[in-house]
Amino acid sequence: MLQQRTLKTLTKAVGVGLHSGQRVELTLRPAQPDTGIVFRRVDLPIPVDIPVSAQAVTDTRLASTISNGGAKVHTVEHLMSACAGLGIDNLYVDITAEEVPILDGSSASFVFLLQSAGIVAQNAPRRFIRVLKPVEVREGDGDNLKWVRLDPYHGYKLRFEIDFAHRVVSSTGQSVEFDLSTGSYARDIARARTFGFTKDVEMMRANGLSLGGGLDNAVVMDDYRVLNADGLRYDDEFVKHKMLDAMGDLYLIGRPLLAAYSAFRSGHALNNKLLRELLAQPGSYEVVTFDDEKLAPAGFTQPARAW
Repeated sequence: MLQQRTLKTLTKAVGVGLHSGQRVELTLRPAQPDTGIVFRRVDLPIPVDIPVSAQAVTDTRLASTISNGGAKVHTVEHLMSACAGLGIDNLYVDITAEEVPILDGSSASFVFLLQSAGIVAQNAPRRFIRVLKPVEVREGDGDNLKWVRLDPYHGYKLRFEIDFAHRVVSSTGQSVEFDLSTGSYARDIARARTFGFTKDVEMMRANGLSLGGGLDNAVVMDDYRVLNADGLRYDDEFVKHKMLDAMGDLYLIGRPLLAAYSAFRSGHALNNKLLRELLAQPGSYEVVTFDDEKLAPAGFTQPARAW
């Protein structure tokens, strides 16, 4: 049986929210089988649980926000991406503010936290959402066209293409493909940082956003160059970060996907629309388990490789 996974022990981190600038403490704790990933606002007078789901996403401006009533958690996609890449099914995320800490702007710190806590198998079958027929969402046309799509695939692979009218971004790789069966999430995707432009940062700060952002947790560019002294971590770091985001956004469906994902200029909003469109078409997917691990796609049968 291909089993569900959780953490062996709890682990903690302290940081600041990218947009709020607030100090936040994060505690990642093991959870029982079939719990899923649950964010818990422990700073509220009565703690509130926010289980992840496509329907729990209530805001997709600049990041993915999940809510339960009035309780919210912003910027969940980097931690969710790490959980997807490492195959974590069940997890409690205790958080002391309304935004997940940005840490270094990538998923690498979350990967380190999860692997340091240890990942253990549980006595329950891992449940997958297997895509049975293509599902696509498109917006705009011409220069404003963007789209995202899921196709049937016995495994999990992703292809993402970006198109930014910026000389620095355009000089790097514009598309990337990643297949969980042959690649290493921790090595190939996790270290890609969020990025922004100085003119946009100034505008966002004037509107009370990006208050915690800086060169230590984002790739920042002016009109001509990358301002970070250490440059880029990957030759195609920009598009890899968009894929990192997409993996986190898609894992908000609550189960690992068996599908081929492809996207052109997609973002948090379109990714969530794709999940909702999939769920709105019952004949487009099924929930499956693997009693015999040998029948499961490569990439899911073993815990993710370390660095």
